[in-house]
Amino acid sequence: MLQRIQNIPLGLRYMLLSSMGFALMGATVKTVSQYGIPLMEIVIARALVSLIISYADVRRKRIPVWGHNKLLLSARGIVGAAALVCVYYSVTTLPLAEATILQYMHPVFTALLAFLLLGERVQFSTMVCIVLSITGLVVMVKPDIFFAAEIDLPLFSIMMALLGAFGSAVAYVIVRRLSQTEDSSVIILYFPLIALPAAILLSGGELVAPDGYALMLLILVGVFTQVGQVGLTKAMQHEAASKATAFSYIQVVFSILLGWFVFSELPSLWTLIGGGLIVSGALVNVLWKR
Repeated sequence: MLQRIQNIPLGLRYMLLSSMGFALMGATVKTVSQYGIPLMEIVIARALVSLIISYADVRRKRIPVWGHNKLLLSARGIVGAAALVCVYYSVTTLPLAEATILQYMHPVFTALLAFLLLGERVQFSTMVCIVLSITGLVVMVKPDIFFAAEIDLPLFSIMMALLGAFGSAVAYVIVRRLSQTEDSSVIILYFPLIALPAAILLSGGELVAPDGYALMLLILVGVFTQVGQVGLTKAMQHEAASKATAFSYIQVVFSILLGWFVFSELPSLWTLIGGGLIVSGALVNVLWKR
């Protein structure tokens, strides 16, 4: 078994670590919400851990904390914070597999935004991705359009998941623009700088004093997120971006397994079919460009 793991390229091993980190983050968010911890308190904990780690990284590099394009950096922080709230809400109110799969609608939004805002040409592979992803979304959330079937997923939670995916796409487009002038550590730092005070204000002071176990879970939300981000960064350094990104979709498998073992959630047939179409569309978009 160890020999098989060693045969996997280093970059893909980092991507496996990243996918597992993000999947565990989702499972931890869902678990801690069941202990009566409000959504905004989870966001506060996540942002606080990220702020400490990101600030230490910026100081280590000895670069200006505030960056150059402060307006666009602030916009990235605002959009990222809003997307995070939407993602966490969907994770706490939907089965883990469904919430994770819906996040993979972001390539569709990214392609459309890049076309509208950056003037990038929409390639044929991207069109295939859009068609497959939208078809998969319909099969997953409203299969009765095609088949004699009914689902019981809350519509508002689905909309929040899609808003989270849209916000992630907007943040990605902004980051692509910022990468021309800003260090990656500064870009990352602006997220908790915005998210932490915003979450404190939106909480309205309605915070719960967590017990020891819930406090540990809140810390783990930030830790698992950092593991996911570090693994993703390392994977991009050791592997071609397209190959590493394609491997990231193993997160869906991890989320399905965690949902099954931890929360006794078994995805429906329509989730598996629709999710398969969404992930296939994203993979076509990535691998075709290679």
